[in-house]
Amino acid sequence: MDSGTPTTGPSTPLVRRLWFQTFAAMAVGVVVTLLTHGAAAHWLGWMGVIFVRLLKMVIVPLIVTSIVTGVASVGSGRQLGRLGAKTLVYYVCTSLLAILTGLVLVNLIRPGVGADLAGQSGSAMPEIQTPGSLADIFVRMIPTNPIQAMADGDMLAIIFFAILLGVGLAHLPERQKDTVGRLFDQGFDLMMMVTGGIIRLVPLGVLGLISQAVASSGVKTFQALGLYALTIVAGLSIHWLVTLPLLLLLLGRISPWIHYRNMSEAFITAFSTSSSSATLPVTIRNVRQRVGVSNSVTSFVLPMGATINMDGTALYECVGAIFIAQVLGFHLDFSAQLVVVITALLASIGAAGIPSAGLVMIFLVTESVGLRGPEVATVIGIMLAVDRPLDMYRTMVNVTSDSAGAAIIARSEGEVGINAH
Repeated sequence: MDSGTPTTGPSTPLVRRLWFQTFAAMAVGVVVTLLTHGAAAHWLGWMGVIFVRLLKMVIVPLIVTSIVTGVASVGSGRQLGRLGAKTLVYYVCTSLLAILTGLVLVNLIRPGVGADLAGQSGSAMPEIQTPGSLADIFVRMIPTNPIQAMADGDMLAIIFFAILLGVGLAHLPERQKDTVGRLFDQGFDLMMMVTGGIIRLVPLGVLGLISQAVASSGVKTFQALGLYALTIVAGLSIHWLVTLPLLLLLLGRISPWIHYRNMSEAFITAFSTSSSSATLPVTIRNVRQRVGVSNSVTSFVLPMGATINMDGTALYECVGAIFIAQVLGFHLDFSAQLVVVITALLASIGAAGIPSAGLVMIFLVTESVGLRGPEVATVIGIMLAVDRPLDMYRTMVNVTSDSAGAAIIARSEGEVGINAH
C-alpha cells in the first residue's frame, strides 16, 4: 500500500488487519505443507494461481488509467513553468538514484542465486527477452498497435503510450480536457476499487503459493527470502540515510538531521499506515510549519510527489525483478537490466496512487523482460510473505523524498529560514 488508502486503522482488531492475516496464512501454509509432506500444495495451490491471475487481469487497465491521470495532473509545459520543471527533474533523478542503488546491491548480494524457490532445477525455461542495444530498447517503447501491445503485455510500449495520452490530455482545450479527464479519473477510481478488493485476498494467495514453495524447496525458501528482504532494507537504508541527506546538504545547504527531526511526525505516520496519500496532510503540515516552506511551493510539490514520486517502490521493483530472475536461473545482461531500470522509472510516474503499488508493479517490471509463467508467480507469492514490513519502510522513504524535494526546491526559489529550527 505504498500510496494507496490504508486498509485498516489503529482501532481495527488485530485479526482483521491484512498484515496479520498474511503472516497467519504464511504460517498455516508452512505448517500444513510440512505436516502433509508436501501434499497440501495440491489442495491449496489453486488459490495462489487464481490470485495471481486476478492481479494480472487488472494490470493493464490500472497502469494505463493511473499513468494518464498522473501525467495529465502535472499539466502542460506552459502551465508547469520553472517550479514544475524543477520538481519533475528532482523526482526523476531521485527515483533513478534509488533504482541504481538497488541494482548495485542485488548484483553484489545476489540473494536469489541457487535458491530454486519455484522447483525448476533441470526444467526447461522459456528464453528471456533481451534487447540487442540501447537503440532497440527505445524502438521497443513505441508500439505500432497499442491495443496489440496491451494484449501481448508489452509493458514498455504500454507505459510509453499511456504517457503520450497523458501529455495529449494535458494539452487539450479546457472543455475537452475536463470531459476526457473525468473519464480517465473515473476509470482509475474504478480500477483502484477492483484492485483493492483483490488485495484483500492476499492471505489466500500467500497460503496457496507458500505451500507450493515449501513443498518444492523446504527451508531454503526462508533463507532466500531473508536475504532478499535484507537486500531491500539495505537499499532503502542507503537511500534514506545517505542519498537523500546528501541531496539536502549539497543542493539545499540544509541540515539533514534538522530536516528529519522536523519531519518525524510524517515519517511515523507513513511507516504505520503504509500510505503516502493518507500521510499527505501530515506531510504538508510538517513541511509548512516545521520545515518552513512557503504554501506556494508546498501546495504544488507535495501533491505532485504523492502522484508521481515513489523512490522506495522503484528500488523495490528493480531488486524484486532481478531477484526473480536469479531464482529462476536467468542471467540478465546489461541491456536487460537497463530495461528493468527504465520500466521501473517510467512506471513510477503514474503508479503512486495504486494501492499496493509494489505488488502490482512487480508483474509489470518482470513482464518487460519476458519473465512470466507459473514459476514467476510462485516466487512473487513467496515475496508477498514479507511485503508488509518492506511496504512500511518504502512508504516512509517515499514521503522523505517528497519532503526533501519541497525543501530543496524552496531553497532554490530563494526562500530563507528553511529548517531554521
